[in-house]
Amino acid sequence: MLSDDILKEQLKNTLDKTNLNIGKKYEGKVRDSYVIDNKRLIITTDRISAFDRVLCTLPFKGQVLNQTAAFWFEKTKDIVKNHVIDIPDPNVLVAKECELIPVEMVIRGYLTGVTTTSAWYNYEKGIRNFCGNILPEGMEKNQKFEKPIITPSTKAEKGAHDESISGEEIVKRGLVDENIYKKMESVALALYNFGNQYVAKNNLILVDTKYEFGLLDGELILIDEIHTPDSSRFWVKDTYDELFSNNKEPQKLDKEYVRQWLADKGFIGEGKIPSIPDEVKIEAAKRYITAYEMITGKDFEAKNEDILARIENNLKKI
Repeated sequence: MLSDDILKEQLKNTLDKTNLNIGKKYEGKVRDSYVIDNKRLIITTDRISAFDRVLCTLPFKGQVLNQTAAFWFEKTKDIVKNHVIDIPDPNVLVAKECELIPVEMVIRGYLTGVTTTSAWYNYEKGIRNFCGNILPEGMEKNQKFEKPIITPSTKAEKGAHDESISGEEIVKRGLVDENIYKKMESVALALYNFGNQYVAKNNLILVDTKYEFGLLDGELILIDEIHTPDSSRFWVKDTYDELFSNNKEPQKLDKEYVRQWLADKGFIGEGKIPSIPDEVKIEAAKRYITAYEMITGKDFEAKNEDILARIENNLKKI
């Protein structure tokens, strides 16, 4: 684990944005990408988003996400093909350009969350048919589902809100061909089950996650990211049962820490974003790094430096 001093120093060097003079630029909430011919250069910045709003930057967050995703893309390539070509820099992924499927496949193993699209938020309001899943009465927050449920959502543009809908509605709206959608469901469940079994060996629970897919020559391809602390919730496994039985929150190693901090301040997406203090940013960064180290079994290696300058230097080599 990097020291607090290194994390604090890097607050001055976080990667907020890029403006490379190459290809056509697309800016997402966290990633800047550049399309060059049939390839996409994806730069994961240090930006953090929650409630569909970009909040601030965290030290080394982009590197954590990119390296975690690279780890999982390699581990899951036998389940489904992915878009990775090369990782020329800790924050950069070179990918095959695919036709984006405008649907996020969200897999939930537990009844939790604080956003308006989360299972717990809707359950607490009395909703029992959640995206086509009939949920039983009497469940408690953070309780495990009998089996994982699929709750797809539309993929919103930057600044807009995702919409959770059923798979039936996805097909009805013509967002995805029915046969492709069924394959997306099958692959998403296989990825989730593999991920959960893998991290369980490292004392983690993969609580829920999302996957994005594209089409390349008619073939389903996994894109964007996989099982990162941004796209997934991770809880510490060996403390979950005791904390749940005592009606306490699980130990969290993902951006839910930041979401909860904001929710406690009364912010869940509307209005002015509260100013996030450095100590919260550092704590969030430590949770991201801890998740990476527990997932991969590797030490996270980084140093205080100008990330953009390093990226530009590494891109010159390719």
